[in-house]
Amino acid sequence: MNARIVVGAALLHEGRLLAARRSAPPELAGRWELPGGKVEPGERPDEALVRELREELGVDADAVERLPGQWPLKPPYVLHVWTARLRTGSAEPSPLQDHDELRWLTPDRLWEVPWLDQDVPAVRELAARLGAPAAHGSTASTDG
Repeated sequence: MNARIVVGAALLHEGRLLAARRSAPPELAGRWELPGGKVEPGERPDEALVRELREELGVDADAVERLPGQWPLKPPYVLHVWTARLRTGSAEPSPLQDHDELRWLTPDRLWEVPWLDQDVPAVRELAARLGAPAAHGSTASTDG
């Protein structure tokens, strides 16, 4: 059985990362994720990312680069995460589908939300790129 790709968007704007709080399905509600969705047959992953951001958030965005790695979801799905940026003139993101809140997180606040487990490795990679603390969890601290 071939793995099917789900794309997640690390939407970056002015040095901040967009996090989206799930409203559905019930087992994921209240947790935070990188928005995105399934790649449709015949669609390239970067095209799917642009489509999903338009459907879920009402924004026009460009896929920039895929983060290294992939993370298992419910079989047969695997998560690929791409960095993305808003196009000039795009609307501000709104929680249109499957989300009830959005937050722009600065690097020092990346771990203030309870991320979905499958998004944590990608957020760690983004934290390193943004110069943010790599720890995760609500009680993350840095010992010097």
